[in-house]
Amino acid sequence: MTRSVRDVIASATTVLASVGVDSPAADARWLLAHVLGVSQGRLLLVDDISDAVAKDYDDLVAARARRVPLQHLTGSASFGPVELAVGPGVFVPRPETELLYAWALEVAEGDSPTIVDLCSGSGALAIALAVSLPRARVHAVERSPIAAQWLRRNVDDAGVTDRVHVHLGDATDSAAVSAFVGGPVDLVVSNPPYVPTGVPVSQEVQADPAEAVFGGGDGMSVITPMVGVIAQILRSGGRVGIEHDDTTSASVVAVMTGSGAFDEVQEHRDLAGRPRFVTARARMDR
Repeated sequence: MTRSVRDVIASATTVLASVGVDSPAADARWLLAHVLGVSQGRLLLVDDISDAVAKDYDDLVAARARRVPLQHLTGSASFGPVELAVGPGVFVPRPETELLYAWALEVAEGDSPTIVDLCSGSGALAIALAVSLPRARVHAVERSPIAAQWLRRNVDDAGVTDRVHVHLGDATDSAAVSAFVGGPVDLVVSNPPYVPTGVPVSQEVQADPAEAVFGGGDGMSVITPMVGVIAQILRSGGRVGIEHDDTTSASVVAVMTGSGAFDEVQEHRDLAGRPRFVTARARMDR
């Protein structure tokens, strides 16, 4: 027996929509493509699936309806030019962070810049930048031993072990980070924990490690001390970009400006107009 691809996708879309999944049709297609081992584009070439395949698909749809993150079910997440392995214990990179990645590509200077990714998680920013800048040297700093396992796996899978150096440590520990990088760096990027504690988050975000999501009562418990670390490791004229909660842009600007170590402090918004990340330049006269 077989089932129509159109029918199973339509049924799955209805199930996912009924429980409030944000993109039910897209998720339904992603899951079926994953079960079949094909790209979404090739789904157009498939008319029917067997009952056995349909059963596997229904099981995944049921899990997604329980709000298990799509990326946990497929085992991967796309970010810029790379595909990352993800699962329980590591933060799933979001498309919005690709704006920070694109900014970093624009400002990276020199043939072989030294880049630091603080709170690296799965390695999304570190690996995407290493792949896009073939002569860059990247330091990826992550505090969680579990997340660091995913990070190392992704570095290996991307074939950039010679240029992305993984460090297990706290991004707010100035002495440790300075020892990791070994000298002034050209560019720092970070997508740190920044959601204020107590702010409601989606069920998918609840599946991420809390330590990778929440940044204290004001959302700044990691960012504030991290700014001092960045000021120490960034060369004069070097650039930094930090993602933040959409309610804390002014706080991030204030901390960076108040440190006295930066100029050209700027807010950046995402495609929906929400404050997304702040960038700055290390002062030339410090």
